[in-house]
Amino acid sequence: MAATRVYPRRVFELFVSRIHWTLSSKELRNYFGQFGSVRKCMLPFDKETGFHKGFCWVGFSSEEGLQNALQKESHILDGIKLQVRRQKSRSFQSQYTNEGETDMN
Repeated sequence: MAATRVYPRRVFELFVSRIHWTLSSKELRNYFGQFGSVRKCMLPFDKETGFHKGFCWVGFSSEEGLQNALQKESHILDGIKLQVRRQKSRSFQSQYTNEGETDMN
């Protein structure tokens, strides 16, 4: 019997920046959940200050959720307009593996 190769489910990611320092990953997950099923939200923290770094990655379970979020003209949380764009490269994100990440499997 041949070994079966298992591939992780694909995640469709946004890169979000200009996040107000008071926002949490839970609040970001809840906000972006209106566009589709959020599989994960990774909000990296600065070990020296204890505050998050002001950017995150939001992973949707489907392309549709990602597209719905991108179609909205502006995303405003805590009175601050977030900068939202499609994640292009995973090389930068790999530096923050498991740091502030919440997996929604």
